[in-house]
Amino acid sequence: MIISHDVAGNGPAVVLVHSTVCDRRMWDRQVPALVGAGLRVIRCDLRGFGETPVPDGPYDNAQDVVDLLDKLGIERAALVGASGGGRVALAVAARWPQRVTALALLCTALAGQEPSAGLRAFGEREDALIEAGDVAGATALNVATWLGPDADEAARAQVREMQQHAFEVQLAATEEFGQIQVDTDLSAVTAPALLVTGAHDFPDFQRIADHLAERIAGARRLDLPWAGHLPALERPDELTALLLDFLGAEVPGSA
Repeated sequence: MIISHDVAGNGPAVVLVHSTVCDRRMWDRQVPALVGAGLRVIRCDLRGFGETPVPDGPYDNAQDVVDLLDKLGIERAALVGASGGGRVALAVAARWPQRVTALALLCTALAGQEPSAGLRAFGEREDALIEAGDVAGATALNVATWLGPDADEAARAQVREMQQHAFEVQLAATEEFGQIQVDTDLSAVTAPALLVTGAHDFPDFQRIADHLAERIAGARRLDLPWAGHLPALERPDELTALLLDFLGAEVPGSA
């Protein structure tokens, strides 16, 4: 199965991989500027998000992204991943390093990372709301948790819509399948990497970025003092400018 996606523009390819609080619509504000900079922009919905159905068997998100690139005839691409999408982008860059030209990770998650007490408390509260059938409450909890203080009401409404849709689609599934576990060697990443965190986010994500900075040769580390967990939605223009600077410097052929 090829995951749902859209493509815009011409030039060097960049793939945008969404947070698992969102779907590919989270990048609405970034796409026009990236296309204007001479990039071919691919957005995808991971399984169970947006327009991609829930898995019908064990699955591998990183393999899904590579299969999409193959379907589109793209040999090499820059990857931009947010949160859970960052974990997917990182896996692609580690397992298929020759295919990744640049890697931007925004408040990225990391497989196997032990959560802090604060993050565990969030997960327990979310689980309790879902078990009680309070999808609206679980959605509201995610909006309040993951967006920083600079997010406007439009951003909050968009995250609310994307998260509630994901809950509804995933909870309607009659059977749940897990991800295929594949060992990844972070030191295998060869692409220039930008590791972005937000000062208003859980400290887990700063620790993850610090760890990755030690494991990925030449990685650049950047903490945004205004950001929560979803800077692409909180200050979209600033985040877009940051991505354009990074991609323009690292991706041959982009403006």
